[in-house]
Amino acid sequence: MKVLVVDDDVVSRMVLMHLIDSCGVHDIVEADDGADAWQQLEGGLRPALCFCDLRMPRLSGMELLQKVRADSALDAMPLVLVSSANDQETVRVAVQAGAAGYIVKPFDQEQVRQHLDACCNQVAALSAEAPSLTLQRLGVDAERLQAYLAGFRQQAGAAASHIEALLRDGEPALARQQVERLHLGCTTLGLHGAAAGLVAVLQAKVLDEKALRTALAAIEHSTLAQAQLLHRCV
Repeated sequence: MKVLVVDDDVVSRMVLMHLIDSCGVHDIVEADDGADAWQQLEGGLRPALCFCDLRMPRLSGMELLQKVRADSALDAMPLVLVSSANDQETVRVAVQAGAAGYIVKPFDQEQVRQHLDACCNQVAALSAEAPSLTLQRLGVDAERLQAYLAGFRQQAGAAASHIEALLRDGEPALARQQVERLHLGCTTLGLHGAAAGLVAVLQAKVLDEKALRTALAAIEHSTLAQAQLLHRCV
């Protein structure tokens, strides 16, 4: 998942990027103010989520939010505003303008994680097969599908260290086989977005451990999102 961090204060930007990275997101793009961010977005950058400081020169966070919401190619991008201000009026205006959330400096890692998780779950839900279709295709009941999802989530969670060990031991072919098995699991369970992430890993000439960890995180979010959808459907 690609995340854009926009802040004219270098220290604040680096701290937030570190917190995002600590939450398991490694594809992070930075912009030193709103104008720089807008230039990158106009140039084709399409992050899944943007954290943006509220008060910046040239183009403020609120102004960037308004431009994003007015652009049909970008208006679906969640944008979380960041500021040292915590008055209710500022929060109200931000939400009315279309902000996906609002966090206050100094940063709290749990708040950052909540926004990342919400975005990942939304992406996973939009890029996966409807649970009702999965049930019909596999010919199982909801309880059995819940068990499949939980088991696959556990399998993916254990895969990272196993694959990395194979790579360290000079066994890239065996490591690639493990990734292929995970891809098969994704396609079997209808987790199309997570499957696409694994395809990108497999298409590289050399397995990239950072890309693999990102793809495995997508599996975790996808299985959790599908389990929640399945619970609401039955």
